Amino acid sequence: MKTGPRLPPPSLPEARKQRSDGAEARSHLLLAALRLFAEKGFAKTSTRDIAHAAEANVAAISYYFGDKAGLYRSVFTEPLGACDDIARFQPAHLSLRQALEGFIGGFLEPLKQGDLAQQLTRLHFREMLEPTGLWAEQIKLQIKPAHAALAEVLARHLGVTKIDDDVHRLAFSITALAMQVFISRDVIENVRPQLIATPKSIDLWAARLADFAEAMIAVEAARRRQPVSDKKKTP
Repeated sequence: MKTGPRLPPPSLPEARKQRSDGAEARSHLLLAALRLFAEKGFAKTSTRDIAHAAEANVAAISYYFGDKAGLYRSVFTEPLGACDDIARFQPAHLSLRQALEGFIGGFLEPLKQGDLAQQLTRLHFREMLEPTGLWAEQIKLQIKPAHAALAEVLARHLGVTKIDDDVHRLAFSITALAMQVFISRDVIENVRPQLIATPKSIDLWAARLADFAEAMIAVEAARRRQPVSDKKKTP
């Protein structure tokens, strides 16, 4: 029995083009899904809507992500990459200033991606209001470890051997300095847009927030140096 001629495997440039085209198609789906999930939520967004927005076939969602839930998980975790790199601020050899710059700078880095960061922020808020389980998972796997690492850094620089509630309060307060830039972005763009208009302006804001965080830490350090009798008088 004769068979037709066997086709040669794709040449290296062709194989690279196929991989590139596949990555581009997957990226289009991710970005289209991010916009729609942020606007409408998981339940009210259909795979057909996503495919139409991405100018792709519905079957491509199954091919790249398995199903809508798999696509949603990828949208929730992938577009901005890892923004919670503990190695940026936790190492013991870093000065307090270096640690704060590493933490806050890494936190604000996604803002340099403009609308993409804004859409992801909205998606996170929607996930909190209409939970699918991914927010709880992110708290457990990413937020809690990052918070624990920051608390460890603060305790080390405060000379505290046991991390107490006030160290945790301080860690949450420093995180809030950076978080409010995301939460207030629409207001900032209407009141003082140049504050976040460029990567350089975002870096400058991160530096200022590191200044503010240092001041907060100095106040906490001074409070801890107070005699016990004076602390009892403090409201």
